[in-house]
Formats: sequence, C-alpha cells, structure tokens
Amino acid sequence: MKEYSAGKYILHKDYKPFCPSLLNEEFQWESPELSMLLQDANLYLGKLNAYSDLIPDIEFFIKMYATKEATTSNRIEGTRTTFDEAIAPVENISPERRDDWHEVQNYIEAMNFAIENLDKLPLSMRLLKESHKILLKGVRGKNKAPGEIRKTQNWIGGSSLKDAFFIPPEPNMLPDLLSDLEKFFHNETLLMPDLIKAGLAHYQFETIHPFLDGNGRVGRLLIILYLIQCGYLSKPVLYISDFFEKHRSSYYDALSLVKESNNIEQWLRFFLNGVVETAKHSIKTFDDIIELKKQTEAKLQTAKRKSKNRDALLSFIYSKPTLTAKDVSEELKVSIVSANELIQTFVEFGILQEKTGFKRNRYFVFEDYLKVFR
Repeated sequence: MKEYSAGKYILHKDYKPFCPSLLNEEFQWESPELSMLLQDANLYLGKLNAYSDLIPDIEFFIKMYATKEATTSNRIEGTRTTFDEAIAPVENISPERRDDWHEVQNYIEAMNFAIENLDKLPLSMRLLKESHKILLKGVRGKNKAPGEIRKTQNWIGGSSLKDAFFIPPEPNMLPDLLSDLEKFFHNETLLMPDLIKAGLAHYQFETIHPFLDGNGRVGRLLIILYLIQCGYLSKPVLYISDFFEKHRSSYYDALSLVKESNNIEQWLRFFLNGVVETAKHSIKTFDDIIELKKQTEAKLQTAKRKSKNRDALLSFIYSKPTLTAKDVSEELKVSIVSANELIQTFVEFGILQEKTGFKRNRYFVFEDYLKVFR
C-alpha cells in the first residue's frame, strides 16, 4: 500500500482538523507478512464460524459473549463495570457504579438491536445512528445528540481545540465522507478481502468520528456488523474489544500512525493479529463450555428422578448465570416454592452457589460458567 494517502490536515482558524482520504477505491499491497496474517485470520475465523453452526443452544453462549464485549468496549472508554457486575441485577450494584452499569446495558441493547435489524436495514449510517441513540439513552452523553451526526467540531485529548491530541474533520465534510464509507461497505466490485475491508472501515469510522460521543463503541460494533453482513460469520461470535483493551496503547498508536505517516499496513497487521488471537480464544472458550456442559449434565444424571423443569433450569442458567428464585419462577412458570426446590438441587450438586448468605433476597451464581468468560 505504498500509494496509500491517509488524508491531510486543513488549517481552519487556529486549529487543524484532519480530513481523511476517501476510502471507496482499490488498494494493493506487497507485504508477505500481511498476506500470511490474512491467511491465518481466514483459517481461525472459519473454524470459529463452524463452531457457531454446530454447537446446540449457541444463542445462550452468544448472549454471554455480548455481555463480555459490552463490558470490555465500555472499559476502553473509561467505565469501571466488571463482567460480574454486568450480568448482575441493578439492585446488586453499588449506587456509585450504577451509571457505568447502565452504559454497559445500553451497549448490549444497542448491539442486539443492530444485529437483529441487519437483515431489515443493511449496514448503513442509518442503522449505526439508531444504535447510537440506544447507546446514549439516559446515560452520560445523553445530551450529546444521541443518534445524530455531529454539527459541531469535536476533538480527542486535551482540554480544547488548541491543545487537542487529534481533531477529526469539520462537520461540513462529514456528508461526503460518510457517503463514501457507506458505498465502501457495499461495493462488491472492489477486489479486496472482507477482513481487510473490515479493518479499513473501522479505521475510517474512528478517524471521521461522526458523533459527539460514543464513536469508539460504535466503531467496534461496526466490525462485527460488517463481518455478519458480508457472510463471513453466520452468528455474532467474534468480539475483538478484549484484544483492543489488552493492547490499548498499541491500538491507539496503530490508528495514529496511519495519519502521521500513511502507514495503513501497520494498522491492518495489528487488526488481523487481533482477529487471529480473538478467534483462537473464542474457540477455546467454546471448547471449555462444551466440556463444562458435559460435566454439569453428568452431575444431574445421578439424580434419582428425571425432571423436565430441572433440564429447563440447566438451559436457563447458561443465558442467566446470576439469578434468583423469582427469575426461575417466571422463566419456568412454576411457584416460588418449586423454584427454590429446583435451585436447592443445583446447589447440592455444586452447580449453583448462593452468594449473599441471607435467608431472604438471595441470589445464586453459576460460578464455573462465569470462570470461562473471565
């Protein structure tokens, strides 16, 4: 990609916003390292996709993956919610951490909305704006034009435009840049691997920074949406935010290097390496879940009598590993007394653990399952 030009800084009053080059065009590279990384990424992503098609009740596990992604993607932006807190009910969250908790829940809702509506509303700024509206609903950023493309200048780092680390393009440049990005999403004539397109799209979106707040989270959501739309994944099973969060400095450095020296290959190498590592980790997680499922089912098979409700509860705890007797009563449509008896059976088998130590307002946790995602 020696001919690649990232864009240019444009002097405006007393600051210089960066205007990225349009993206909807052919790119070529001669990097053997990039080609090998692309080959590995294709291999492991293919294996991961096969897992998602073969594992029964995959939706239960995807729900947990989405929660992990939401927790991690928000943590990159400074929230403090842990994975265990994200799956807990709000009444279990200390008051000073509830704002962060709500931000994570909004991300889960926005992510689910975008994925569910991808068939009805193709990947577009309209879909991303609707998701953004959900993301900022009732939380910090609620006054920063949720669901709307910014009409004012924003910046990253620093206290003002004068000392900002990076200044995205001016608002009047956004219509052309976003229109070009949408065309890039759907341009099937480009002779370019989809993973390369996904990496370029994420970089371009982050550089444009079209919203006043929430750009990072929407930009990371964009990756999974693109891979699903282009048919690379049949289900949302690749969540790369954990890799970005673990290598946060390298993530920001790779994005910045593009603008500083037109080095898009370094960003793509980082991105593809993230895809490989994330896919490998996801495959191992699925293997661990399958093994745990076998062990848990084997424990219940030693019970004297079979029970449909017991089987139903076993399925339920994979999608809600932190629960109360009321949750079980409502899900299985049984009395509170029956729900407590079922839960007690799972406690006796070592599947659930009670966490409060109280006689009332108790909640139970499928601890071995949570360990897989931690």
